[in-house]
Amino acid sequence: MKSFLPNFHAVIFGSGGGIGAAMASRLTELPSCTRLTLMGRNISKIEENVNAIGDTDIQMLQADICDEDSIASVAAQLGEHINDDAPVQLFVNASGILHDEENDLQPERSIRHLSNEAFQKVFAINSFGPALLIKHFLPFMPRDQRSVFASLSARVGSISDNKIGGWYAYRASKAAHNMLIKTASLEARMKYKQAVIVGLHPGTVATNLSAPFRGNVSPEKLFSPSQSADYLLDVMDNLTPAQSGAVFAWDGQEIPA
Repeated sequence: MKSFLPNFHAVIFGSGGGIGAAMASRLTELPSCTRLTLMGRNISKIEENVNAIGDTDIQMLQADICDEDSIASVAAQLGEHINDDAPVQLFVNASGILHDEENDLQPERSIRHLSNEAFQKVFAINSFGPALLIKHFLPFMPRDQRSVFASLSARVGSISDNKIGGWYAYRASKAAHNMLIKTASLEARMKYKQAVIVGLHPGTVATNLSAPFRGNVSPEKLFSPSQSADYLLDVMDNLTPAQSGAVFAWDGQEIPA
């Protein structure tokens, strides 16, 4: 990654999922990524899904994006291992929820299907959680060097691009996510002048999140987690501080609000 220092520290929250694990695996191949902190609810899932190839120093921490005390705890642990030789230049939140079969949570096709319980769970993971990650982890980013704080979003979070409706909680949670990203970027530019804070749309990826809904997706538009991770890493490598606050797709194109 040409825009990062020869020795940089990357953090991925949600490392046990398809995209997070694929991104972590890719980062271990980079000699410049000398330290990698992987966070998620299930450490064994991270160990199972992340394929560490290089000599990157890897730290794994258990955390729940819905629990601020949990987030604050791993942030404190991270702070104990940060040094000037390998600053945190990349933070990626790869967490997200669209459906939950065990709890009968499905994207709504009609306003008749809305429920307060579903809204609370989807917003907790897709909106409130990412905002709390910014609160607790942005202070670890360098003030005098380029850094990237990215959180997975979705094209359906675009209000102007909504042409078919449905998926109320998911759409609204991603729209809120994008507003939080924008607002945080405006505040951060006062102290972190070279920071890039963005949302990322990974495309349709062959993970558990998209599994029930990708039947009509053509093969060339269905990405493997590794493909999506490669695309997103390339996008992050080329973004500038002037682009902070926006949402970008896997191909580098900005998604309208």
